Amino acid sequence: MNSQSLPIVVIAYNRPRSLRRLLDSLSKATYPDRNVPLIISIDHSDTNKEVLQIATDFEWLFGIKTVVYSDVNLGLRKHVLKCGNYATEYGNVILLEDDLYVSPCFYEYTLKALEFTKGKEYIGGVSLYNHQFNVHKVVNFTAIDDGFDNWYFQFASSWGQAWSKTHWEEFYTWYKNQGVLPPNPETPDNVTAWSEKSWLKYYIVYLIEKNKFFLYPKVSLTTNFSDQGTHAVKDSSTYQVSLLHYAAKNFNFSKLEESNSTYDAFFENLKLHKLLELNKHELCVDLNGYRKVYNKRYILTTQILNFEIVKSYGKALKPIDANIIANIPGNEIFLYDSSKTVTNIITIDKLQNILYNIKYISYRDALYLFVSMTKMKISSVINKLK
Repeated sequence: MNSQSLPIVVIAYNRPRSLRRLLDSLSKATYPDRNVPLIISIDHSDTNKEVLQIATDFEWLFGIKTVVYSDVNLGLRKHVLKCGNYATEYGNVILLEDDLYVSPCFYEYTLKALEFTKGKEYIGGVSLYNHQFNVHKVVNFTAIDDGFDNWYFQFASSWGQAWSKTHWEEFYTWYKNQGVLPPNPETPDNVTAWSEKSWLKYYIVYLIEKNKFFLYPKVSLTTNFSDQGTHAVKDSSTYQVSLLHYAAKNFNFSKLEESNSTYDAFFENLKLHKLLELNKHELCVDLNGYRKVYNKRYILTTQILNFEIVKSYGKALKPIDANIIANIPGNEIFLYDSSKTVTNIITIDKLQNILYNIKYISYRDALYLFVSMTKMKISSVINKLK
């Protein structure tokens, strides 16, 4: 793929510090030639003068720089959709929101990943970010390492993503026929509840409906500062992840059928049925305990249900699905046969369950967190009563 067909589009609004930092990281990255288009798209705001000045003054040494400033405020959803359409114009596109930071290797990775996706109808886009946090359960997450440099996730990326013309146009054709998205048991409640300002919720539902996946990297090519802005009350390091910092490598991508690191929108491993020797259409996986509906005969979950237990596992290895892969004995994860109803009386160690998701925290730090979060909660309640 020629780099001329892969523009970098930066989506900016009213965060000058964020934009300056992202542009600095872009200037330090490596590119195959000096023919890389950079488009800085700025949504309208009465306080955007500094952002516009930063974009105008930024010197781009690797191709043509274009600054686009909207005459009206589009909002994030319309802004992203507008920028996504550059994929139709150029044939491919990289989108980066302004609070991101890129790996020096991000561009070469994206070129190779987009080339790999050609002709693979099950891929709906390429992520540059690697999720290490389950946003539904607010716990750590790691995709199983199956020996490849990628994994598959039925969850679109918004913290560094790339689309081919085909990826984008297939989604956008579907999107134009959608109204307000109704609740659906196949869509996580957390996603359904997102604001209508979110374009991401639509893309996730599209992936679910069309049984497509985003290709994700095992080592992230972007990281997220979550700077204060439209969707963040204050700065946060929650979504910071380790970047690939050094020389680019030859990436070994898996096809979907050979990947054992494939996850649905609930952050659940879709390949565990092979280890359990079950038909994938008969197994519902809910290791995170977030699903509301169990509609298959066999259920693999940490929840206590009144069905016959076919097998149980311990919850010691990390990530959680590794306990199934390694067949760890224990009584914390259960494979149920929902066709057989029984009464199960099982006591779960709640403290141990909480500590499983925490590396370590000292008593002093735990006490400080408790006091601080209690003060914040009280302050929030008082503000609502005013």
